[in-house]
Amino acid sequence: MDFAAVDLGAESGRIVRGTFDGRRVGLEVEHRFANVAVQLPDGLRWDLLGLFGEVLAGLRRLNGSLDGVGVDGWGVDYALLDDHDRVLGLPFHYRDDRTKGMVARAHARVSQEDLYEVTGIQTMPINTIFQLLADEGTVALRHAARIALVPDLMSLWLCGELANEVTNASTTGLLDARSGAWARPLIERLGLPSAPFEGDPIEPGTTLGPVLRRHGLGGTVPVRAVASHDTASAFVAAPLRSDGAAILSSGTWSLLGLELERPMLTGQARDLNLTNERGVDGTIRLLRNVMGLWLLQECRREWGSSYDELQALAAQARPDVALFDPDADGFLRPGDMPERIVQACERAGQTRPDGRGQIVRSILTSLACKYRLVLEQLELATGRSIDTIHVIGGGARNEVLCDLTARITGREVLAGPVEATALGNVLLQARAAGELASLSDLRAVAGASVRLAPFEPTGDRAAADAVYGRFLEVTGLGVAPGSPAPA
Repeated sequence: MDFAAVDLGAESGRIVRGTFDGRRVGLEVEHRFANVAVQLPDGLRWDLLGLFGEVLAGLRRLNGSLDGVGVDGWGVDYALLDDHDRVLGLPFHYRDDRTKGMVARAHARVSQEDLYEVTGIQTMPINTIFQLLADEGTVALRHAARIALVPDLMSLWLCGELANEVTNASTTGLLDARSGAWARPLIERLGLPSAPFEGDPIEPGTTLGPVLRRHGLGGTVPVRAVASHDTASAFVAAPLRSDGAAILSSGTWSLLGLELERPMLTGQARDLNLTNERGVDGTIRLLRNVMGLWLLQECRREWGSSYDELQALAAQARPDVALFDPDADGFLRPGDMPERIVQACERAGQTRPDGRGQIVRSILTSLACKYRLVLEQLELATGRSIDTIHVIGGGARNEVLCDLTARITGREVLAGPVEATALGNVLLQARAAGELASLSDLRAVAGASVRLAPFEPTGDRAAADAVYGRFLEVTGLGVAPGSPAPA
């Protein structure tokens, strides 16, 4: 069976053909395109019409019959629609600065404790809840009848049917973590309109309808809701071997966490800023969002270098580079990232990174240190012992980062699959078509479909611990709020 995975990332998009032979899935990227934000006088926007044009162009390149199409993409961003499913204005980019002050506005209406107890979502200014508060007073919000997260909107344009898919809906900060329904009492307390949240989200595997004939693909190819948050689809493709395995979805963002059977809504989890996002079959992804390869992407844009060149420079750079917190507020917006990193290191009393290789090495080492901190926080919150990290997504290609992650965390790293999101997308379509049953079946096929690259925590353990200790010292971070740094 042949399925088309529409995989939209914050930096680029892909149309991938997935062929399932009953035992494994073969993937072939048929069309790849850039996802470029547009700065308009009133803010930073997504070019979603341009993206949809690329989606159609890619689907038309898949010659021959298809057994289905599924769309996944990044979370939190949305379009507001009228009662005829027409878009009310150009959707904003989550990195636009209109959300400044919105976290405080939300917490003035509903306390952080109450928000977390219902939704279990990490407080980040990019979350949909804070973006919607920034829309207050606008014509679009006043007249909104529906809300569509980006994959919801693309599916609507493909087949004419709109539904909110639950894994992406969980990134909004407006979903009840226990029930998977919209948290309507919370939405009312926030002063947000109720109309866009009248219908509850659907589960992955729901058939929405056939691709519209006007798109030139025939009128029989079904569009199915997959785990439309790209991280949720990627988690499906991680061939987990034990409960001691964590998953690191490594791309523009790094999402590092564990798969649980139920949400963890404790005060400790809230204080650690862990997030409970919805997964497949009612599972919960307890994880932390880390700034990720966005830092490297912005440096690459500033320098005009290739990723291969930057990885080679980082490998040659001296290891005792300056360190910084990748999640510091100053790194969220687009801009001169190399200079911001240099300034952050200098403010912490360190010698400034000298040249591209040292800056990239600082990024990768700081990320690896932040991963160790998050792993220790996850262990603290859950009582689990984590011995393995599955690195999936584009970051699995970055051998320097994978090696640093293994060395600094002291845990085995298994890198791959790179196209984890597309693989998970295809596996969920195959299950919806009746070819597979349980989540364990999907993971068994994923394991048979990829070859993992191992990275062992070799080298001087004391030296790795010293790097991590220096990271904690210069950033002021600890395993838990107010706790001493580990020895």
